[in-house]
Amino acid sequence: MQPIIIVLIILVVLVFIALVKTIQVIPQASAAIVERFGRYTRTLNAGLNIVVPFIDSIRNRIDLREQVVPFPPQPVITQDNLVVNIDTVIYYQVTDARAATYEVASYIQAIEQLTVTTLRNIIGGMDLERTLTSREEINAALRGVLDEATGKWGIRVNRVELKAIEPPTSIQDSMEKQMRADRDKRAAILQAEGVRQSEILRAEGEKQSSILRAEGEAKAAALRAEGEAQAIRTVFESIHAGDADQKLLAYQYLQMLPKIAEGDANKLWIVPSEIGDALKGLSGAMGNFGPLGGGSGFNPQNPGKDGGNGGNANAADRPAADRREQPPID
Repeated sequence: MQPIIIVLIILVVLVFIALVKTIQVIPQASAAIVERFGRYTRTLNAGLNIVVPFIDSIRNRIDLREQVVPFPPQPVITQDNLVVNIDTVIYYQVTDARAATYEVASYIQAIEQLTVTTLRNIIGGMDLERTLTSREEINAALRGVLDEATGKWGIRVNRVELKAIEPPTSIQDSMEKQMRADRDKRAAILQAEGVRQSEILRAEGEKQSSILRAEGEAKAAALRAEGEAQAIRTVFESIHAGDADQKLLAYQYLQMLPKIAEGDANKLWIVPSEIGDALKGLSGAMGNFGPLGGGSGFNPQNPGKDGGNGGNANAADRPAADRREQPPID
């Protein structure tokens, strides 16, 4: 009984192994290569697949999703004989699992070496400045070469990116000094432009202020002159309208003389010659009202006799310079 049990156990194990090898479950976005006695038979797609156990074998399982592979920095010489290190990133996708398995031994290594040689060819025709500013051009050229070369491998290169372009340390220092000098130059230019604009605006403001001030002063002077002219015209019209005689004018003139002499600074003042005419009129007026004023009166027939003026009756007839009063001198 024991040998029979052992045989049954062996048969059960073999049946289980056969079932495991017969049923193959392929995940989504994956593919498997089936070989029969070492020869390619078919490609298993996603889902449940049945193979012949112990005859068919799974050679390779390939991920059909887009893959991202970063490559280490590669030294590349530019046209002006400068060594730069370039990091690249490749985005690729397997479109044919059979070609990716049988057309190339290792498509990852093949893509890396092709990327390095292509970069050296592209960068070798550019100087450093163009290399640093032409990433899109380099990416497009590199992608075109890789896509054409990897097509027969069942690989499609979707995108190529340059992660970093690192020039030598001495070149970086020189570039930093140049950039710093350019920034200082732009800052000085902007500061000078700001000062210039500020001075222009200040000058324009002063100009406008001077113009407005001059216009205001001119208008004020015009209004002041017009007011004085109007006042003189009004006084003149009032005098003519009131028909004022010489006696009233002489009296008003004498009333203004004390005001002329007012003030501590008025130590010396000159009596105009026209005051003689005013005094003549005033003396004539006071002579007519002699009895009312308490004097002896004025005799027009004999002004030299008892006329109130006595020996000074002809004082009004003397020149004005002789009748000027001399103020006291302190």
